[in-house]
Amino acid sequence: MILASKSPRRKEILENAGFKLEIIVSDDDEKSDKIDIRSKILEIAKNKVQSIALKYPNRYVLGADTVVILDEMIIGKPYDEPDAIKTLEKLSGRKHTVLTGFSFINVSKNIDVSDYEMTQVFFRYIDDRIIKWYVSTGEPMDKAGSYGIQGKGSILIDRIDGDFFNVMGFPIAKFIKKLEKIGIKIDDIDKL
Repeated sequence: MILASKSPRRKEILENAGFKLEIIVSDDDEKSDKIDIRSKILEIAKNKVQSIALKYPNRYVLGADTVVILDEMIIGKPYDEPDAIKTLEKLSGRKHTVLTGFSFINVSKNIDVSDYEMTQVFFRYIDDRIIKWYVSTGEPMDKAGSYGIQGKGSILIDRIDGDFFNVMGFPIAKFIKKLEKIGIKIDDIDKL
């Protein structure tokens, strides 16, 4: 299967589930004119996949996009350390939503599946000292919302309501259910 993503966490989640991956990242712009956040993220995920799927019509291609939503605003990856600090200050002591949209296409088999998962994340109150320490580790710099639940960022989280792996970068259980719905069995995932 081709993974149209350079996210090391997404790759790790999928490989741990048994997928054999080839990484081919699209040069397509990660933009959408959609107003609804779910529609926007689904369109971005699909755009990542479509151009690659057309180049490799006999291959299965998967792409995804993950964002953090706070007060109906999308929070992506930080631009720099001050931006990461600002984001973490906003998230401190509050609930936010992690949304991952994914798209799975095989042109020759006429497979085109898209879906999303939403998880509520509750941050504990974090003071400036902890925020500055965490940002200084470099961990938040390539992550939506400026934190990684699976790493040092775990200390920032009070609890979650939903899928842990979605917060990490890919809702693997929902994806497997979608594959089963279109007739792809778990025994076959290493052959995709």
